[in-house]
Amino acid sequence: MSRIALVTGANRGLGRATALALAKNHIKVVAASRGDASEIVADIVESGGEAIAVQLDVADLTSIDTARVDVLAGIRHRWNASTIDVLVNNAGVGLFAPLGAITAEDFDTTFAVNVRGPMFVTQAFLPHLSDGASIVNVSSSLSRHVSPATSVYAASKKALEALTRSLALELGPRGIRVNSIAPGPTATDFNGGAMRDNDAMREALSEQTALGRVGAPTDIADAISALVSREFRWATGERIEVSGGVLL
Repeated sequence: MSRIALVTGANRGLGRATALALAKNHIKVVAASRGDASEIVADIVESGGEAIAVQLDVADLTSIDTARVDVLAGIRHRWNASTIDVLVNNAGVGLFAPLGAITAEDFDTTFAVNVRGPMFVTQAFLPHLSDGASIVNVSSSLSRHVSPATSVYAASKKALEALTRSLALELGPRGIRVNSIAPGPTATDFNGGAMRDNDAMREALSEQTALGRVGAPTDIADAISALVSREFRWATGERIEVSGGVLL
């Protein structure tokens, strides 16, 4: 029986690539995003998959509750289903600044999206997750190594990894697996597309990566798709870095 996945931040970047990868593996996709996700739904359908779109701002608790109602109505109408089998908490924000330039607003926004968002999205959908479901929280290699002006972002991702481990223990009795994927530098539109568009930055980081290049969105998406598969059924509470060996 085909599974159903909810992917946050699915309209672009890693979320978009993840939605496509899951659909390629015959998982039906609920593409959730603050912006318009109709394009990714069309791409999935064109490639032979099945998908629906819902509006979701993970930093807004009211939006999360509304999205929960919309998701349940959508999967019931489209697939006669009442549960979600895969939850990918991908939506994130990166506000980078040296210590002297960090504002309270930057700090609050980063933690609201990167930590509070995944926690309350998971809480909202927990009653609707199937027993044996898989949750993946998207972290960052910056929770392991350091880089200038990334303190708040790195701290938020480290907090997300701690949340992952705690929820893995709490949800284990239902067979629900909770893991985190930690991408390294990846060529997406994240942070204004710096890694995708800045040749000098990409070249410098490639030289510090064991496999000699920065990541592509599909590198991360395929890892997420593998992690939620039956082949990874005995892994939970894990942080799996997918960075090509950056700064080892």
